[in-house]
Amino acid sequence: MKISIELSLYPLAMDNFKDEIWAFIKRLRQVEGLNVVTNGMSTQVFGDYDLAVSNVMREMKQVHSKTNSAVFACKFINGDRSQVEAES
Repeated sequence: MKISIELSLYPLAMDNFKDEIWAFIKRLRQVEGLNVVTNGMSTQVFGDYDLAVSNVMREMKQVHSKTNSAVFACKFINGDRSQVEAES
C-alpha cells in the first residue's frame, strides 16, 4: 500500500530553525524508496506505507529529542498522490 504524507515543521524558540528544518528534509531524502518534495509551505513524502510512516516518525522523534520544542502539522493520505499533485 502507498501513502502520501504532508507535513510542516515548526521548531519553536530556535535561532537556527531553518537549519533544523532542512536537516529534517535532507535526512528523509536519503531514504531509498521515498519521494520527498518541498515547497514554501510544507514537505510531501510519498512511498510505501510502512517505509514512509516509520521514517517520518523516526525523524520526528529525532527532532523532538534535539530541540526544546517543535510542532509538526501532518496529513496522512492513503495512496500515492504525487501524480495527482503534479497534474493540478
